[in-house]
Amino acid sequence: MALHIGDVAPDFTQESTIGPLNFHEWIGDSWVVLYSHPADYTPVCTTELGLTAKLADEFKKRNVKVAALSVDDTESHKGWINDINETQGCQVNFPIIADADRKVSELYDMIHPGASETVTVRSVYFIDPNKKIRAVITYPPSTGRNFDEILRVIDSLQLTDDYSVATPVNWKDGDECVIIPSLKDPEVLKEKFPKGYKEIKPYLRMTPQPNK
Repeated sequence: MALHIGDVAPDFTQESTIGPLNFHEWIGDSWVVLYSHPADYTPVCTTELGLTAKLADEFKKRNVKVAALSVDDTESHKGWINDINETQGCQVNFPIIADADRKVSELYDMIHPGASETVTVRSVYFIDPNKKIRAVITYPPSTGRNFDEILRVIDSLQLTDDYSVATPVNWKDGDECVIIPSLKDPEVLKEKFPKGYKEIKPYLRMTPQPNK
């Protein structure tokens, strides 16, 4: 099943390190980052999960819940968490889904046979409070994720939901934004962007980040 941006994230109930997890119910009114791991006790994943735990406050202030997934069972996950806490100097404080039957992996197209028939690639799904998929990033099993980029994507999605802007190349929170091209009325522009803007081309107008 191929999932696309704008699709409703498939619901599921699966075992996890916090007990049975009904995905849509667990999401509630939060944003969610759902991301997959090739297997337990793998080195790259150990570093990723450790950093996720350390970034708990960053996710919380963005109203984001995080759920990880691996194709091993809950008991294996719990043993692995002990290793993660020990080696990464953290306390894993988010659920790891036990996808031993690969139900969720198949539902979210996380197994790419060209990479491996048995383990998931490193997929990241960004899901909003309406349960819609807003962005997807996929890495091969050998490449660790960039969590600065994960936070940057969340910041961009939340900003552009609330204001008539898009975020340009290499944007990060606090940088100038692009005014969307469909907004042309001078009075509306003045009202929406009281800090002003500079017009480089009629379609390329830069403005200070509206919520800063």
